[in-house]
Amino acid sequence: MSGPPSPCSAAERGGGTSPIDALMVAIQGHPQRRLIDRALVSLLELSRHETEPEAWRMVEGTLADISEALDVFRPQRDVRKVSVFGSARTTAEDPSHALARELAEAAVAAGFEVITGAGGGIMEAANLGAGCEHSIGLNVDLPFEQHPNPVVSSCDGRLLHFRYFFTRKLFFLRESDALVVLPGGFGTLDELFESLTLIQTGRTPPMPLVLLAPPDDPFWLSWHEHSLATMQQRGLISPEDSSLLFLTQSAREAMDQIGRFYRVYHAAALQQDRVELLLNHAVPAPALAQLNRDYDDLVDQGAIQAAETIDERGFLRPCLRFHFDKRRMGRLYQLIDSLNGLDLPDAAPALR
Repeated sequence: MSGPPSPCSAAERGGGTSPIDALMVAIQGHPQRRLIDRALVSLLELSRHETEPEAWRMVEGTLADISEALDVFRPQRDVRKVSVFGSARTTAEDPSHALARELAEAAVAAGFEVITGAGGGIMEAANLGAGCEHSIGLNVDLPFEQHPNPVVSSCDGRLLHFRYFFTRKLFFLRESDALVVLPGGFGTLDELFESLTLIQTGRTPPMPLVLLAPPDDPFWLSWHEHSLATMQQRGLISPEDSSLLFLTQSAREAMDQIGRFYRVYHAAALQQDRVELLLNHAVPAPALAQLNRDYDDLVDQGAIQAAETIDERGFLRPCLRFHFDKRRMGRLYQLIDSLNGLDLPDAAPALR
C-alpha cells in the first residue's frame, strides 16, 4: 500500500515557479536579509489570524504601491528633487499658474527634478515648467479632478498610479529634498499639514518647506497671521516652529531659500535622541564654539561635536553630532540656518 503523495514544488507539477519559491531564491545572500525576514514574519502572523478579503487587498495594494514607486525613483536616487503642491482647480489665467511654471523652470535650472501630484492646475503648470524629462507624477485615483495631466502622461516611466493616499504621501516626503506649496484647497492643506507634522516630529529629516504665492495674493500671509499665529499664542505649537517654513512671493525667492538651506547643510540622520548633520564644508573651531554657545538649549547632554561620517553615496563628509530633544525641531532648523549663514569661503554657493 502506497503512502501519501510526497510534496513537490510548483515547477515539478508543471506550473512554473511559485512566488514563495522565487522569493526564497531571491533573498539568498541579500544584504537586507534580516529586514526581509522580519517583514515575512509580519505577513506570516497576519495570515494566521486575518481572512477578510479587504484586509488582504489593502496589504497587497500597499506593497504594490511601494514596489512600483521604488522602481520609478531608483534611477533618480542621486538627483535632488522638489515637490510642488497646489490646487488642481487653478486655471491658466490665475497668476499662481504662471508662478508654478516659473518655479519649476528655475528648479530644473538649479539641478532639481520636479515632483507633482500629476493632476491639473498648479501641478500641470509645474510639470510644464519642468518638462517631461525632469518631471515625476504621483497620481492617485479619484472620482473627479485627478486625472494625469498630458505632460506626465507622456513621460515614459515617470508616472505612478497610487492606490492609497498614505503611500503617495510617504513617497512625496521620502523622495523630496524641498517642498513648495502654492495656494490650494483641502488636498493642498492636507499635504502641507502632513509635511509639517512629519517634520516637526522628526519623522522626516529637515528640508526646506516653502509657501509660495504671487505678490498681490494674501493666501499664505493670511494663513500665517491667523492660523499659525493663533496656534503659537495658545501654546499649541512652539514659538520656534515658525522656523519650519518660509513665506515667499517669487520663484527666485523660493529657490534662493532652497539654495541657502543646502549651502553648508547637506542632510541629516535622525536617531531617537541624537542627530548627525552631514555638511558640505567643515565648521572651523571658532564657529563651532559659537554654535555651542548659541544653541546650548538645544543640546540635551554634552556638546555639539565636529566629526566625519559616510554619506548616502559612500563619500566621507564632515558632520556635527549631538544629543537633542526631537520636540525642538524648530530650534534645529534655526541651527541649520546659522550653519548656512557662516562665512566660509569654500562653502557651496546658493542655487541660481
